[in-house]
Amino acid sequence: MSIRVENLTKIYGSQKAVNDISFEVNSGEIIGFLGPNGAGKTTTMKILTCYIPPSSGKASINGMNVEEKSIEVRRQIGYLPEHNPLYMDMYVKEFLQFVASTYQLSNITQKVKEMIDITGLGIEQNKKISQLSKGYRQRVGLAQAMIHNPSVLILDEPTSGLDPNQIVEIRNLIKTIGKDKTVMLSTHIMQEVEAMCNRVIIINKGIIVANGNPSELKSHLNNRIQVSVTFSKSIPPTLVTELQKLGDIMSENGDTFVIESALEENTLKEQLFQFAVQNQLFIHELKLMENTLEDLFKNVTNP
Repeated sequence: MSIRVENLTKIYGSQKAVNDISFEVNSGEIIGFLGPNGAGKTTTMKILTCYIPPSSGKASINGMNVEEKSIEVRRQIGYLPEHNPLYMDMYVKEFLQFVASTYQLSNITQKVKEMIDITGLGIEQNKKISQLSKGYRQRVGLAQAMIHNPSVLILDEPTSGLDPNQIVEIRNLIKTIGKDKTVMLSTHIMQEVEAMCNRVIIINKGIIVANGNPSELKSHLNNRIQVSVTFSKSIPPTLVTELQKLGDIMSENGDTFVIESALEENTLKEQLFQFAVQNQLFIHELKLMENTLEDLFKNVTNP
């Protein structure tokens, strides 16, 4: 078990930023850690990375308690904070050599070369960090987080502020890294989570409100399904009333309806066909609309 959190609580004054949460992350998993602003994500990550202590409860990395063995824990983790702290006046290679020296690594030159190759910094390695684009600065942040070959990576908003091309580049890099390491990442970009993560943990107001495989969580959302049905022609209001008996009409656009229903998928489809036949209509298109991770996020975090 790479990460274990047991009844973790962090209190600031009268506010519980993290409220008695528990979860585990297995070796080799890429976990999306999601939540609204102020939900407790960054606080949890700071506890896991030994930046701040918990008020109560326990957290461990590779079996080591973050309070009792903080030095050993720091050797096992790589951390990229939301606001990437870099020395802007240092050159890329110089900065990575400096970080490697703080870990007292042997063969620093080789380690720096490996990180430059892995993160694609080759063409920028002789520039000052202040001269780099935001995307390349994030690469430098990832390189410093990985240079000591940690088994666990904790990344807080790794694609924040990047353009679409940079997001794809960093996403691919994280997926590559995740083949050999445990990765826990925080993001507000749901597409990132769906593209990269094996599992999702959603925290809201300091409490975990969802934990599981993204596909499974979406499929059980509200235990309701949505379908889009297009008839051969617009139907009159009296028939719309009949259609509403099958479920809630979420949208209507001429001959096309989006219906949310508690019925089983096959039952709903069968009854829609019966409705069409009884009213001398043809169905031109009928498709199941999948719940999105954004739907799930809104459902479990809305007041």
